[in-house]
Amino acid sequence: MPRLLDVSNDVRAEIGDDEADRLLTGDHTPGSYDCTSCRTPGDSAQERTSTVLFVGDETAVLAFAHAGCLPSQVVQVAEDQLQGAVRSVSGSPEPAGGAAPPEGGTAQAVLGVTSGLLLIAGELHPTLVIEPTGPIARPGTQPDGGDDFLPLLIEQGFMPVTELTEAPRVLPGWSVLLAMGRLHAVLQPGTGGTPSQVAWWQAHQPLQVTDGWRAAANKTHTVLVCAAPVGSIGRQPREDLLRDALDKAAANGRLVAAAMPLAGT
Repeated sequence: MPRLLDVSNDVRAEIGDDEADRLLTGDHTPGSYDCTSCRTPGDSAQERTSTVLFVGDETAVLAFAHAGCLPSQVVQVAEDQLQGAVRSVSGSPEPAGGAAPPEGGTAQAVLGVTSGLLLIAGELHPTLVIEPTGPIARPGTQPDGGDDFLPLLIEQGFMPVTELTEAPRVLPGWSVLLAMGRLHAVLQPGTGGTPSQVAWWQAHQPLQVTDGWRAAANKTHTVLVCAAPVGSIGRQPREDLLRDALDKAAANGRLVAAAMPLAGT
């Protein structure tokens, strides 16, 4: 039976025309599925469904999502991190314990990520605060004791923030991937003319967010991403302390930010 399936050009390029056509005719597409984003059942014979392809160095995993939750897209992940995507697609339990420190982003630095809600101009904004565990050197150069983290992000389009009085502008081509109710990645535009997005930051294991954070993200469909050099923010146990640390970093010229569309729910 033909399916109401969306197969983007990026996904088609990865799986080939023959496989894409078999999916559209229903030969290789399950009628019912669990949406990889919102975790509720879907039916590709009755409602628009997106194909989401997780691609590693040697492995690819095809998932299905409600078209209203995620667009059809290719999500590139490191091969050793693809098992997290496999667990999300299959719905199998994740290992016990907390998330390991994520790797990725600028110069393969270890980036700490904290989620919280920030009150800006009377509105609650779901926010990710990103802070490396050490100074960031420009790719291809030797560390010399300096820190190029903020200049590198400004070159990518992040805006310097001196006070948190208004939400930053949307950064084109970037997005925050939330799937199965958990935070998976911050995606940036592909390089070298590649139309698909790649992971700027990728969770080693998908990170849990609070119900309040997720509700605010679903309301605004936008996530604020703030970034500061090592030692600027720290791990704050409460959102009021996180806000104080962000305000201090902004006043000291050590904060950049951008708004990014939410991919998923």
